[in-house]
Amino acid sequence: MGGCITIEIPCDKAVDQTCSRFFGDRNYIHMMKANLGALETAMQKLIDKRNDLSKRVSAEESRGSERLAQVEGWFSRVARIDPQVSDLLDVKPAEINRLCLFGYFSKKCISSCKYGKKVSKTLEEVKELLSEGVFEEVARKRLAPKAGKKHIQTTIGLDSMVGKAWDSIMKPEGRTLGIYGMGGVGKTTLLGTINNKFKDEFDVVIWVVVSKDLQYKSIQDQILRRLRVDKEWANQTEEEKASSIDEILGQKKFVVLLDDLWSDVDLDKIGVPRPTQENKGSKIVFTTRSKEVCRYMRADDELKMDCLSTNEAWELFQNVVGEAPFKKDSEILTLAKQICEKCYGLPLALNVIGKAMSCKEDVHEWRDAIRVLNTSSHHEFRVMEEKILSVLKFSYDGLENEKVKSCFLYCSLFPEDYEITKDDLIEYWINEGFINGKRDEDGSNNKGHVIIGSLVRAHLLMECQKDFTPAVKMHDVLREMALWVGSKFGKEEEKQCVKTGVKLSCIPDDINWSVSRRISLMSNQIEEISCCPKCPNLSTLFLGDNKLEVIPGIFFQFMKALAVLDLSHNRDLSELPEEICRLSSLQYLNLSHTGIHSLPVGLKGLRKLISLDLEFTGLQSIDGIGISLPNLQVLKLYHSCVLINESSVEELQLLEHLKVLTGNVGKDASMLERIQRLERLASCIQRLWIISISVEVVTLNTVALGGLRELDIENSIISEIKIDWKSKGKEDLPSPCFKHLSSIVIYGLEGPKELTWLLFAPNLKKLQVKISQSLEEIINEEMGMSISNVHPDMTVPFAKLESLTFSGLHELKSICSTPPARPSLKIVIEHCPKLSRNRNNEVDE
Repeated sequence: MGGCITIEIPCDKAVDQTCSRFFGDRNYIHMMKANLGALETAMQKLIDKRNDLSKRVSAEESRGSERLAQVEGWFSRVARIDPQVSDLLDVKPAEINRLCLFGYFSKKCISSCKYGKKVSKTLEEVKELLSEGVFEEVARKRLAPKAGKKHIQTTIGLDSMVGKAWDSIMKPEGRTLGIYGMGGVGKTTLLGTINNKFKDEFDVVIWVVVSKDLQYKSIQDQILRRLRVDKEWANQTEEEKASSIDEILGQKKFVVLLDDLWSDVDLDKIGVPRPTQENKGSKIVFTTRSKEVCRYMRADDELKMDCLSTNEAWELFQNVVGEAPFKKDSEILTLAKQICEKCYGLPLALNVIGKAMSCKEDVHEWRDAIRVLNTSSHHEFRVMEEKILSVLKFSYDGLENEKVKSCFLYCSLFPEDYEITKDDLIEYWINEGFINGKRDEDGSNNKGHVIIGSLVRAHLLMECQKDFTPAVKMHDVLREMALWVGSKFGKEEEKQCVKTGVKLSCIPDDINWSVSRRISLMSNQIEEISCCPKCPNLSTLFLGDNKLEVIPGIFFQFMKALAVLDLSHNRDLSELPEEICRLSSLQYLNLSHTGIHSLPVGLKGLRKLISLDLEFTGLQSIDGIGISLPNLQVLKLYHSCVLINESSVEELQLLEHLKVLTGNVGKDASMLERIQRLERLASCIQRLWIISISVEVVTLNTVALGGLRELDIENSIISEIKIDWKSKGKEDLPSPCFKHLSSIVIYGLEGPKELTWLLFAPNLKKLQVKISQSLEEIINEEMGMSISNVHPDMTVPFAKLESLTFSGLHELKSICSTPPARPSLKIVIEHCPKLSRNRNNEVDE
């Protein structure tokens, strides 16, 4: 019959399966349309669930946690199925058009059947992923790397001691090793050498500086910083921290290296399990000046570090002094041996005195050095270490002038082992009047850096880094020498009182306020102030890192000469008394890391104030600051709640003497362009936090922001970041770049596919990029080549990088095509699935 189709249905069992494909639940053609609709709906639900889960994971990772493997696996399966679904849906219209006979058949039956089967199978997989994507927990506390390298100086005569210590540690029956010897003999260097020898022998190696002012909180914090990357432990009680440490270390084979014990340390109070044969062969190694401490700590082995032998001491002294002086006059060699003997074989003294003599090539200078050392009152000292202080004082006496000596003694106000950035130290010196406050174009003070350089070359300060910023610290014996010099030889009007890290709960009564010029009570537990001291000479007062909540106005009543006041890291201090206006000589005020949310009216009386630090505070506004504090040269607002807006720009422009500014730009992206157009203001910016802005393009001008040192970009949507080096009234620079920019942190940035603009930060030391769904590569090869063609000196990215972190960059496929040769570069790459599958362009780990 015309127009009719006759279908004969076979009845034998062999074709039952074929029938079901056309008429039953497995009719992939007939079910295709419904399944496609269901697939589209289910996939959208899956994407929504993935996005919600991604936000949960990102929030946990921002607190330092690590996503669970099962969560990462789920994300990977979703990532694999996403393009499969997209491919199926792309051909949906064509497949639907092929259907006929009410959707039971297709014009291309075999092809449509295969397609329908694939749709059905994919739908089942999507539904399965939807049901599996329910997680009570998405992340866990992340553990830190096994060990961190220590920067140490080589010391003659140390090899045999390293061998003895290592053999002791590796003995199965040895659990605790005590290394003892006098200050400056090289115990810390030995411990650092041991630390650097560890490879895979233990699960984790933890370095802890204990120091004379034993503080269990500090010890616990140092251990937890090594064990946990998250910061949740920061606000825990001492007992909670001990429990966390015990829980983590109880499951590991660990080594804890405790440097500079002055007394018995209660490991149970810290949370460190005592090493036993049952707990995987863990070890405790410590250094101390006292043999008794070895007994108190129940050391299984004791290793005494002696001073160098006569031959070793002479070899070290010759190496430090160098050959030049000895070639000038044969008598110098004889005098040098006499001076070497005065150092008693102590490596610290040999280094310090040898360095002081290295530039003296006239025999008369060497004769005078012998005279000075011989006339030191050695007989009045009872113990070896006190003799050493007088020997070390020789290097102090040789400093250029009284100002430089004062700068050195000022460093002893800080706690033992305290690391202070060079710029911060210079800021103190300026406001104390030791050096002129004149600053360079980038806000730095050249004279201050010259003095630091001279103290480092004299071995009186040691260079280090604090958060990738150049810093210095003092050897504990040299700090003792500085405190000894200040108390014994200091002028009456220059008296210092230092009581740091000794667990004071209140200001002690034995402080002689009337004669003290500088007082440091840093790193204690002072909760309240009840005294009203009369201190006509006081110029510096350090009360930072305590537990102050309130400061009574009467406390400031008799401090007319106070120039430097540091109240930082008193986190519960939320306001200042109006009586602070009585500090008419105040030039430096540090309120960083406090709870300050508004400035008191009393600040208007501080007309001499030069430096004001309000970083990491809850401060909301700087209204009135331009008129109240007209002489400000340094204003730090980084990570406060003050955002640069029209009002704050007007205030900042009133500060005609401003040289250093740290601040924040948020919400209004146009303010970033506006401040870069204000040449004088923009040139002051050293730290900049860009937060919560949404804009198509952000332009950073390397000339306008020439002093920029740190840049944070957080939770922003920016499609493109451009670099401009053109400046009004100036010619284009031959090699435009951010020459001072050393740290860049990018978190939660969406929009850009690459960060090739990082090539304009050639001196970058720290780069951290976290949480981005759009970023596909760091340095685009083609764009990089176009930049290097114009600026050939900018061809190698990350040439000075020391720390690199990439996390949560799901689309990142490559870093750069020309990785730098940086063997000391620390790299952390996690949750970058496409990068791990494409390692060709990655920076070598």
